[in-house]
Amino acid sequence: MASETVSGCPVNVEDVDLFGPNAPEHWYAAYDILHAEAPVHRIAGEGTRAGTDGFILTKYEDIALVVKNWQRFPPVRYEYPPLVDPENLDGPEDPVRFGFGNPENPFVASIISLRPDEEHWKIHRQTITDPWVGSGATRHSKMIEEKAELLIDNWIENGSVELVSEFAAPFPQHVLMSVLGFPMEDWDRIREWGNQQVRRFVYGHGHRNFLTVEEERAQAQVVGEFADYLSDLLKKKRTNPSEDMISWLTDVDYEPYNRKLTDTEIVGIIYGMNLGGLETTQYAIAEQAQLICENPGLFETLKNDRKKVKFFVEESMRLRAPTQGLSTRMTTQDEVFQGVSVPAGSVLHFRLAAGNLDAERFECPKELRLNRKAPTSHLAFSLGPRSCPGQGISRVEQNIAWMKLLDRLDGISYADDVAFSRQPGIMLGLDELKLNFKKAV
Repeated sequence: MASETVSGCPVNVEDVDLFGPNAPEHWYAAYDILHAEAPVHRIAGEGTRAGTDGFILTKYEDIALVVKNWQRFPPVRYEYPPLVDPENLDGPEDPVRFGFGNPENPFVASIISLRPDEEHWKIHRQTITDPWVGSGATRHSKMIEEKAELLIDNWIENGSVELVSEFAAPFPQHVLMSVLGFPMEDWDRIREWGNQQVRRFVYGHGHRNFLTVEEERAQAQVVGEFADYLSDLLKKKRTNPSEDMISWLTDVDYEPYNRKLTDTEIVGIIYGMNLGGLETTQYAIAEQAQLICENPGLFETLKNDRKKVKFFVEESMRLRAPTQGLSTRMTTQDEVFQGVSVPAGSVLHFRLAAGNLDAERFECPKELRLNRKAPTSHLAFSLGPRSCPGQGISRVEQNIAWMKLLDRLDGISYADDVAFSRQPGIMLGLDELKLNFKKAV
């Protein structure tokens, strides 16, 4: 891989670095190079342990094969560094309660107890998450519409808006708080905890998203604070339940084990929901606004034919995948991808965004087409048994967001002082997006 000092646009495969400083500014140029010169790209020394490597997959067929085959390409098991204080080597090795590699971390513990294998993962999804954020997500449509309207009300008279902070970010956060049953007065605390939860995927180092010991300890402290908050909230929900997911979790009979869920399991489920239920929708809405600004006539097309909104949502996620790539699978045997030998024990970084632009899978892949066949076949939510469990509610949110924006506005355009500063990490996230708009009359 290229040196971390490289920050310019790559011109050949030696320049490509998907994980270094400024990398997000040049991801799409890098994908063209990788498709042409190295569709399977080795990352030396960055496997599951010393002496193993990582491999970037950019072809749709390779990524689909990996994510659909749990047994052949199981979830990766990293050797996370212990949380040792380098200034106090005689002290306890793990004084922090909830390090990411620590089985006491409620998110890790709930996976171990409730989703140890593919079969239990499917059952967990069908019985726990699907009714709330998967196939049953439309149950929240009225509430989601209300959240969108209230946020638009805050800036509709201004003629301009910073879309990220005033709509794209708070919208899915407010929705998820209602679904889960968080008190709205705790909004600032929940938002900050959510921001801290995703730090690994924004500021983590390399394709494995490792943090330094100091960063790991700081995040573990935040996880502990959130876990304590959730434990107190569970007690309140048991004595005063309401129509929300947390109340339901405290009382549901989990059929695979014929018992109630433990507090640790519930905290782990909520932690995972909060981790995965915010950023994807935020980034998708911001990227969709950019596509509208960059494609003259698109706003009017969508406003005049609302049936096309759902196709726009899917096509935009194909073109600008919110999660660009993940290193969550490994090889259990020697494999060959695109003629490249990949040894057993290698980490596979499947680059979802590059697979979505594979010309062998999508005709004219860089074009936005509202009539593209099989519009949901993109990789933005991955595929197979471990595809995003919250994709149902994210799709509902995105569709409703644009229905309401099209109702309330007559057009959007970039503000004169618009800037495109992207956050680091594996997510396609803008720090801000300033827009001008025309209010609908």
